[in-house]
Amino acid sequence: MLRLTELKLPLDHAEGAIEAAVRARLDLRGDELRALHVARRAWDARKRSDIFLVYSVDIEVADEAALLRRAARDKVLARTLAPTPDTRYRQAAHAPGAGWKRPVVIGTGPCGIFAALILAEMGYRPIILDRGTVVRQRTKDTWGLWRRRVLIPESNVQFGEGGAGTFSDGKLYSGIKAPEAVSRKVLTEFVAAGAPEEILFVAKPHIGTFRLVTMVESLRAKIEALGGEYRFGTKVADILVETGRDGSRRMRGVVTEAGEAIETDHVVLAIGHSARDTFQMLFDRGVHIEAKPFSIGVRIEHPQSIIDRARFGDFAGNKILGAADYKLVHHAANGRSVYSFCMCPGGTVVAATSEAGRVVTNGMSQYSRAERNANAGIVVGITPEQDYPGHPLAGVALQRHWEEQAFIAGGGDYNAPAQRLGDFLADRPSTELGTVVPSYKPGVTPTDLARCLPDFAVAAMREALPAFGRQIRGFDMEDALMTGVETRTSSPVRIRRDAAFRSVNTIGLYPAGEGAGYAGGIFSAGVDGIRVAEAVGRDMAGISAAAA
Repeated sequence: MLRLTELKLPLDHAEGAIEAAVRARLDLRGDELRALHVARRAWDARKRSDIFLVYSVDIEVADEAALLRRAARDKVLARTLAPTPDTRYRQAAHAPGAGWKRPVVIGTGPCGIFAALILAEMGYRPIILDRGTVVRQRTKDTWGLWRRRVLIPESNVQFGEGGAGTFSDGKLYSGIKAPEAVSRKVLTEFVAAGAPEEILFVAKPHIGTFRLVTMVESLRAKIEALGGEYRFGTKVADILVETGRDGSRRMRGVVTEAGEAIETDHVVLAIGHSARDTFQMLFDRGVHIEAKPFSIGVRIEHPQSIIDRARFGDFAGNKILGAADYKLVHHAANGRSVYSFCMCPGGTVVAATSEAGRVVTNGMSQYSRAERNANAGIVVGITPEQDYPGHPLAGVALQRHWEEQAFIAGGGDYNAPAQRLGDFLADRPSTELGTVVPSYKPGVTPTDLARCLPDFAVAAMREALPAFGRQIRGFDMEDALMTGVETRTSSPVRIRRDAAFRSVNTIGLYPAGEGAGYAGGIFSAGVDGIRVAEAVGRDMAGISAAAA
């Protein structure tokens, strides 16, 4: 097959317009064009008065070689026509007949799920451990905080089957560079598990929370059918490390909180960015951990209609365009970068703490993106060298401090502190809310968000918000609602690994995903899980990294 890119068509094009455009571009007649399949659909909204669709199309033609020779003589076609990439996924290894111990995967977020799936497909029958509950019970537990202010520390937005991504917008796009077959594997497995087929070709695919719940269950059933073994409510309290005479360290197993020792030589550590007690345990056991940058800020809400109009003009409400998103960056005079994070069109702000006495916010959308508000994190980048030096886990302490301040400012009952944007810019506490209705549950308390954030972050955000208003009309509206705090943008640590995906100082331990500092979101975490599982599979099969 051949792939034709940069095919531009109007938003309201007729059903047969794609084929007609392909024929016209390539001068194909009759049965010269044998088949056509949309590989990608995006839109160009740089001009609100002229928004159009951009397609990449895979085609079968009667004589590919002749068409490629003709295209080579045309400057535009030479750039836009080429053989279709091979995205078929191939297993990296197969389990030997004997002589190996079952690998252990810790965590059932997207990274852990895909690591377990690949290991199971290779025949390794992984044991999958999760401190939390199955996804449906976890959903009930999470609603317990949102509706009744009851937090279950091991079953919430952060912990349990599906990971933090289950309660999110379900975005499936990322700026990572990964083998195309691996990226495609994530998407095709999601479709097989119940995701809409459009995620295979739309430029910014998303799923939404409700669909993710059933997909996670479907993937679990597939892993179990392949020999994987799930153990929920099983927190890893310790690791077993053997130290050789030469000082080398090797994994020999894990110990659960109940005291069970599970022998294994290979552990995939897919614990997520909020497993603070596990970070501490690993540090205490000598695993190499270092502090890494992350960001801190708030969630901001606007009426979705304002964002739609600002981004799409008269095309606002178009079914293909859907609810508009945005991506904003501002470099403040104090040297800090302020940017939008995890934008959720037509979504809600959610309570995302995993520790008692602390308040954390995040964003979530359903597939329809039909709620009244748009929300996004507005966050400020921070670094270990400048903001939390001296200890690999100092970033965790910083997160906890500001989450505690948010809990106090919210009233000490899991209400979140909130402030009108106009009041925030004027440096005055909010005493009441405006026209933007807060979506955060269990509720918000009008107050002064400057009490819940570092001074440098407050200053940078006060500079950035009017600048964002110049980019998106209405963004700096007086009644836009800011809710604090957003602290879990990414892991505050990196568990350093080598080129073979192993811990740099503990052989057999494979740090993976967001918690280890190697992913950011569902898609990149899934990709990282696959690549780590491949490395584990090759090692267990005796295939050297060089041979791979």
